[in-house]
Amino acid sequence: MHVSEDNVIPCRNVDVVPQQQGRMLWLERFFFKYRSYIGLVHFAVFWVFLALLFVPLFLDEVSETDTVFTHFTLLANYTMWGLWFPLVFLSVIFTGRSWCGLLCPMGAASEYINKFGLHLKIPAFIRWEGMPIISFLIITTLGQTVGVRDHPEAIAYVFGSVMLAAIIIGYLYGRNNRVWCRHMCPIGLMLGLFSRLGVVQFFPKRPSHGADQYHESSLCPTMIDLRHKKESRHCIECFKCVHPEAKSSLIVRARAPGEEVENIHSHNPNWAEVWFFFLGTGSALGGFLWLVLPLYQDLRQALGEWFIEHDQFWIGESGPWWLMSVHPERREVYNWLDFMTIVGFMTAVMLVFATAMFLLNLLSSSIAHAGTGKDRRQFWGSYVELAYQYMPVAMVSLLIGLGGKIFELLGLVGLGSNGILTIKLVLFGISLLWSLWLGWRIQTVQAVPLGRKVPGQIVGTLTSLFIAACWWPAIFGI
Repeated sequence: MHVSEDNVIPCRNVDVVPQQQGRMLWLERFFFKYRSYIGLVHFAVFWVFLALLFVPLFLDEVSETDTVFTHFTLLANYTMWGLWFPLVFLSVIFTGRSWCGLLCPMGAASEYINKFGLHLKIPAFIRWEGMPIISFLIITTLGQTVGVRDHPEAIAYVFGSVMLAAIIIGYLYGRNNRVWCRHMCPIGLMLGLFSRLGVVQFFPKRPSHGADQYHESSLCPTMIDLRHKKESRHCIECFKCVHPEAKSSLIVRARAPGEEVENIHSHNPNWAEVWFFFLGTGSALGGFLWLVLPLYQDLRQALGEWFIEHDQFWIGESGPWWLMSVHPERREVYNWLDFMTIVGFMTAVMLVFATAMFLLNLLSSSIAHAGTGKDRRQFWGSYVELAYQYMPVAMVSLLIGLGGKIFELLGLVGLGSNGILTIKLVLFGISLLWSLWLGWRIQTVQAVPLGRKVPGQIVGTLTSLFIAACWWPAIFGI
């Protein structure tokens, strides 16, 4: 059965790219030849991942003199936050979602257990495109309240829970596919969104016209109707659909960075990604700003005083370990006041950021398209397309913020703080220029007249600067 995505903006019925342009036939042949070994890679990564999560739980406490070279707990923490996250995040530019299909232990475990599962019909609430947004927001917020970046117990709890959920979903739903990866993975949607900027594309040799379609009986484990494939976000690059000689398979081609976003009208722009971009980025931003802004401490103090004045002393009591950080041995014990203020502050930042982004992009879209004779659906379709222009600056902000530990490695090899700061600023500058270029190209494809394009671009520039300014305190300090 074919099911169209509910909130996809219809794309024009055109072939997206010339078929053979940039084809990487050598890569197709390599993975076709060695495809049988991918399962062994999954098996190895699965056990390495389990070791990183759970071995630190059985080790002694880290001392002040320990380093990543003397204590496995520190090595595991740095591997997760200084190598794994930033490198996987950055890899989508160069290799798309290859992590998901070739290495990810969670998706692989979910797909493997599915072979022995119940094969139940996928419920509508799981197929809802807002589900991975909710999943991301829950994991992001929970990670902050339990201290996932600092405590091995929190890392094991959060990532272990995600893996367990992936296995359960794989056992219950679907047949020979990855329901978790397509519909619920909190990381997959983020990687899928930014993979649109990537230089790798899987494209059908015999493409069918029209929008991407959802097909639960497809060869594709993420249920892409391969004949209609035009977007990158759901493709996990498992290479199951690639056969160098078969006429009905997909080819792998290299493309210019950002090509898909420049021509986003032909690659199924959709509201789900835009809302994830606005809300997810805002939530991650809030997860850093509460650590550095004096405003958070002022609000926490005022709220605590209000509770005490009203004899609500329970606010100072510690809660359960699965909701908040409770580590007296490391001098960190959160109470209900901490939990409420962290969650509340992150939620407030998310809503303010998302609202500001929505309005700024609305202003840019109105300048470009209001009064041009477009009906409401066409206007909002153009709005969604223009929202993709901010992806580079948001991606680099997330990379430097969430994956900031990778820069510690540069310090270990002798690069000073000024050098590290320069690298961060250069990355920021490149991402800003890239966002400006994408905004200009998207408006060009939309046939926006020059007299409207320039002021619309000015607003787009201000919006990109707004994103950078929001992340500045979290990345560079106040």
